[in-house]
Parts: sequence; C-alpha cells; structure tokens
Amino acid sequence: MIRCLAIDDEPLALRQIENYIDRIDDLRLEAKCSSAHDAIAVLEKIEVDLLFVDINMPDMTGIDFVRGLENPPQIVFTTAYSEYAIEGFRLDAVDYLLKPFSFDEFAHAVDKVRSLMELYELRNSSAPTPEIEPIAESDENDCISIKADYKVSLVRYADIIFMESVGEYIRLHLTKGACITTLFRLKNMESALPADLFMRVHRSYIVNLKHVSGYSRGNVLLDNGEHVPVSAAYRDAFREFVDRKRPM
Repeated sequence: MIRCLAIDDEPLALRQIENYIDRIDDLRLEAKCSSAHDAIAVLEKIEVDLLFVDINMPDMTGIDFVRGLENPPQIVFTTAYSEYAIEGFRLDAVDYLLKPFSFDEFAHAVDKVRSLMELYELRNSSAPTPEIEPIAESDENDCISIKADYKVSLVRYADIIFMESVGEYIRLHLTKGACITTLFRLKNMESALPADLFMRVHRSYIVNLKHVSGYSRGNVLLDNGEHVPVSAAYRDAFREFVDRKRPM
C-alpha cells in the first residue's frame, strides 16, 4: 500500500486528488492539508510514501516545502503554472501534473511512483531474478544478455513485451508477468535491439512490435493488457507501422 499525503490550498483540488486516490486500489490517503505548514506538522506524526504537492501556495511554496524536507518521500507536484516544472524536476520529483489534469494523467504518475518504489525494493532485497527459461542453441541470435542481480540472463526477444526507463535503470516487462530491472540507458538499449522488431514510442518506452495488439488515443495497446503512451516525436513512425499492417 502506498501511503499518500495531499497538500493544496484549493479545497476543490484536494477533493479531486482524494477522489482519484480512492479509485486506485494500492493508494491510501493518510491526510490532506491546505498549507505546507500543516503538512509539516502532519509529517512529524506519520510517515508517508508519496506527496501530492501544490506549488503556488500563500504561506510557503511547494518547492520551498519539499526543499526543506530532510528525507522526502516520492514527490508529484500539482500546479496550474508550467513555469515551475524545471525547478520541480531539479528536486527529483517523479512527475509534474499541470492543472487541470485527468485521472489517466494522475494514474500514469502513480505508475511511475510505483515503478520507482519497486525498483528501490529490488535493489535493497535479496529476492532472486524471475526464472527465465534456458536458451536453446538455435535461439542464440534471437536473444539479448541482461545483467541483473549479480548474474547475466539470456532473454529471448520474443519474451520481451516492452521496456520502460526508470531513472538510470530499464525495466523489461516479460511474458508470464515476469520483470527484470537492469542498470542501462534506454537509448543504448534501443541501439542494441533489432529495429525490425522493437520500436521506441516514447522517451521512456520501447515496445516489441510482435506484442502490439492495437493503437487508441495516443496509446500502444499490448497483448498482455497493458498500454504505453506514444509521444509526438515517435507518433508518425508508429502510425506508419500500423498502416503497413492494414489489409490492402
């Protein structure tokens, strides 16, 4: 369960965040505050995993509030002012939601928080890497070696559904629900993968084209039921792929 604290001087904004949190099973709203000073008092009494912080508040800005925290939890800034974005990300915020934001945008920010928390748990635990079936000799040209948890695993291209960037790491989402997290940059991984099989669709995502089941409202639909966003920089290339698949 991800324990949350929402901070905003606008009652309607607090109510929206509370409603969005209620719609996500693994989120729990521990408290909501209308000022940064109230939030400081709350954090002296309870621990939380995630802060939703408005930036433009009268008594103390969200930027100053987060900057003053000794050991801040995960941070998602919420504001109507885009000019604060760069400063927000300098404080290692996971995301920056520009008001008014939709539930889908909120849920995507939570997904990024969840991924980072799982990554930190993985780094601090001795849990073994998910079992990967051995590679047959005939498959040697159809796999990639991934170093994780002090060993190297050979992973079939066909078993990789998509990859996502999580800071300095990459998480590989595999068939059968398995995941592997490795220290690597997505740009370098893109260069190492066969271009006829994998496509970059976002600065944070690479998809296996064999696992693409559709495209809707700016999202790639995957055959494991998940979807990833397509950013403007990669939209034309992905649409060309989709058009090639249409019957003549």
